Amino acid sequence: QVQLVESGGGLVQPGGSLRLSCVASGQIFSINHMGWYRQLPGKRELVADIASGGSTEYAESVKGRFTISRDDAQNTVNLQMNSLKPEDTAVYYCNVGGSLTNQYTFDSWGRGTQVTVSS
Repeated sequence: QVQLVESGGGLVQPGGSLRLSCVASGQIFSINHMGWYRQLPGKRELVADIASGGSTEYAESVKGRFTISRDDAQNTVNLQMNSLKPEDTAVYYCNVGGSLTNQYTFDSWGRGTQVTVSS
């Protein structure tokens, strides 16, 4: 079983910045992908994802403003969010997938952290 703990959400003014972090713990053998999603009315959308080789994927709406990074030694994924807009307001969820020490695969979600962009 893998647990994810997210931190870094909060209230920020338009144009401001926040940094989200997510730490994975448990019987982890290896991690393939690490990413962030956000919950919008009616759907959960991918914000950014980073693969084990370092390749990244971003939603069009956040390209140039958000940067995802990972620290494999710490099983951590970060999301640096700059130039935040009111439409970025959402609950952000960490998602991590990989293999356990018993060779089973896992795909885990965090509980979510609220990001509110408002003046």
